[in-house]
Amino acid sequence: MTGITAVGHRGAPYVARENTLPSFGAAIAAGADAVEVDVRLTRDGVPVVVHDRTLERLWERTEEVSAVTADRLRELTVGGVPTLAEALEATAPVRTLVDLPDPGAVPAAVRAVGDAGAADRVYYCGGPLAMRAVRATDPAAEIALTWHRTAPPRPSLLADVRPRWLNFRFGLLTPELVGRAKADGYRVSAWTPDTGRNMRRLLAMGVESVTTNRMDALCRVLRRTGRPAPVR
Repeated sequence: MTGITAVGHRGAPYVARENTLPSFGAAIAAGADAVEVDVRLTRDGVPVVVHDRTLERLWERTEEVSAVTADRLRELTVGGVPTLAEALEATAPVRTLVDLPDPGAVPAAVRAVGDAGAADRVYYCGGPLAMRAVRATDPAAEIALTWHRTAPPRPSLLADVRPRWLNFRFGLLTPELVGRAKADGYRVSAWTPDTGRNMRRLLAMGVESVTTNRMDALCRVLRRTGRPAPVR
């Protein structure tokens, strides 16, 4: 069995509120090799770590992230939403997977990674538009192309993005799909199984990275399977 990378999805959201510094710390303490963070831009162009367009689900505020300044966002969430720079500092002991739901945030996010001196431990995931933008911004970036279909990505897309990873919703994966992707030279990652049964199924297929909300459960599964060193 090859090494498995255990990735905390937005940290450890069953322990602390997702995409916050305590959540990142909890994932690392539980044994994560990497922490996934979602990045959007504030009105004044600051990359911050929040998944949704608005603050409503997590912070009970109706404002859109893109409509407020970074200072105002800090006020609205009592400092709960970190900047990408703060998140990179908090996740420094491990790798950081930067998810980019908004392609417009790519240049600022890549610049923040460079300013933090974190390029050697950061990799990026997201859809085709965002990952094309990452590749155009940083030719050396490590990319996990998020894919939502069992049909393979178009050759032209793969040539543009040059991903290291193909990143699938876990329910899509079959042994045949994993085998085909690996035969084509890609590493395979999956998101977001949260039960031991699904985690074991993915590991048996040869998946090399698992992003989960339940880092404690994933680490238990990995310990029981005699986990080797993670893929880097």
